[in-house]
Amino acid sequence: MTLRAATAHDLPAIQEIVEHAYSPYIERMGRPPGPMLDDYVKRIEREQVSVVEVDGRVGGLLVLIDQADHLLLDNIAMHPDFQGRGLGRQLMDFAEAEALRRGFGELRLYTHESMTENIAIYSKLGWEETGRALQAGFQRVFMRKVVSQDT
Repeated sequence: MTLRAATAHDLPAIQEIVEHAYSPYIERMGRPPGPMLDDYVKRIEREQVSVVEVDGRVGGLLVLIDQADHLLLDNIAMHPDFQGRGLGRQLMDFAEAEALRRGFGELRLYTHESMTENIAIYSKLGWEETGRALQAGFQRVFMRKVVSQDT
């Protein structure tokens, strides 16, 4: 397994992962989830995307965006072929380490309220819900996780 910054060469794999990870939610939400609408060319150019590669194949992605007082975990997604191997957990651990490396003591994320499976996973990993609101046309659940050298 290799965790590295995404390059333009990774764009087709990133788009495939996003399609597989989020298309099941279209029916539940009544529209494509936000990550399906994102501009990954710009995200890669801004060095906001990391990928996990296994045996030469991109199996997951992580989008991290610096904010004024926290690191935003904007997207984390695994290709179904790579789910259940602990790679998503490794990406989450990397996000925490990256927040500390960049000088942040807090990670934040948001997800759609209908993505109850994801909310449960985040909660199990120590994230706390901080609110719910309509944002950009989506009913979102906002979560945070305080990180320190001890976590």
